[in-house]
Amino acid sequence: MAKEKTVFTCNECGGTSPKWLGKCPSCGAWNTLVESVAASAAPTKNRFASLATTAEVAVLSDIEASDFERTPTGHEELDRVLGGGIVEGGVVLMGGDPGIGKSTLLLQALDSLQRQGKNTLYVTGEESGAQVALRSRRLGLDQSQVKVLAEIQLEKILATLDATQPDIAVIDSIQTVYSDQLTSAPGSVAQVRECAAHLTRFAKASGADKAGGGVCIVLVGHVTKEGALAGPRVLEHMVDTVLYFEGDTHSPFRLVRAIKNRFGAVNEIGVFAMTEKGLKGVSNPSAIFLSQHPEPVPGSCVMVTLEGTRPLLVEIQALVDSGGPSPRRLSVGLDRDRLAMLLAVLHRHAGVACMDQDVFVNAVGGVRISEPAADLAVMLAIGSSLRGKPLPKGFIAFGEVGLAGEVRPAPRGQERLKEAAKLGFSVAIVPKANAPKRPVEGLTIHAVDRVEQAMEVVRGLT
Repeated sequence: MAKEKTVFTCNECGGTSPKWLGKCPSCGAWNTLVESVAASAAPTKNRFASLATTAEVAVLSDIEASDFERTPTGHEELDRVLGGGIVEGGVVLMGGDPGIGKSTLLLQALDSLQRQGKNTLYVTGEESGAQVALRSRRLGLDQSQVKVLAEIQLEKILATLDATQPDIAVIDSIQTVYSDQLTSAPGSVAQVRECAAHLTRFAKASGADKAGGGVCIVLVGHVTKEGALAGPRVLEHMVDTVLYFEGDTHSPFRLVRAIKNRFGAVNEIGVFAMTEKGLKGVSNPSAIFLSQHPEPVPGSCVMVTLEGTRPLLVEIQALVDSGGPSPRRLSVGLDRDRLAMLLAVLHRHAGVACMDQDVFVNAVGGVRISEPAADLAVMLAIGSSLRGKPLPKGFIAFGEVGLAGEVRPAPRGQERLKEAAKLGFSVAIVPKANAPKRPVEGLTIHAVDRVEQAMEVVRGLT
């Protein structure tokens, strides 16, 4: 028997090479080539076919710009992340750690859409129909009319989609689906890429074939140990929306973050709480990220961060302790390299030295803050912990800090201040450029343009 031909496929761009190379010849990424069985000739003909419907060449100004019709899922937090609801003919990729709640949330959403009169289909490749039914009973969906198909062969799934013409179909998960036209095993780079391409092409083409709109397909994806979606990176480029489930499996709270959305804003988050009856949306997520201290404690500073269009109040906690000759710098939910930079700025421009101290910084509630507007709050929390004096009750701060010690403005500062005032905060230190022209009711605002000024204001308040 002849040996099967193998190729090496890049996880980042999907490019192939006949032999293993340390560097991908297509995109230049290192150590991303994975061996797989070569695909047969049939699917390679369609590999570069357009995933969208083709049309004649037209001038951009002559094309009618119409908004996409959205269907609410019945879960406000999920609709927020999707940009208002599901879009006909759209393709959504949802990733997350095992057991974090992907299948639970999607099954709840399908049941809600079914009750709205939508035709739904749940394709399960990891569980049997009986297991899905058992989970629906646990979620209180005893009389659910959602159609379930336990199948992993792509051709049978496409035939079922074509026969039933659902409004929304969930494929759980894309790593379990395989095509007979490929000789590689399910879950391989080639299988994942080709199956996702065929399903995406079906969703885009269904709009022209189905009266009233196309099929919205939701793909559930596995994640690697690093937290990225498993399979080729080209998978994220094929789909319209990419959602990530975040949160600790030991915590009842989950975050769903949109990192790509052709139909809405990116970096939107939805906040859910895991209950006995499934995932429930959290109407006031700021309460999750604020610890309930009866009295102010040293090392705690509240900031207002932006997640998409939503301002959130998050508590930043810092602990400074004697560390000896090799002090540690550890941050959870914040960039560790930025923490080292802020400590250097704090020493140079504010005279606060932490060279021989261990510094630990944490964003409460498991939230991850990537925007630089957290700089000022982090520095004030570190100064509070080092001095052993708490910041005033009802205190917030936000602002980016530069290497020269200047405090730079944060985007949409007025919305941040209004959200803080609405939740009862009374004192704020903000960049001078974010100082409102009109006073915010119930909020005393101290505008600063240097780090040392912010530290002086805090000493005066405490």
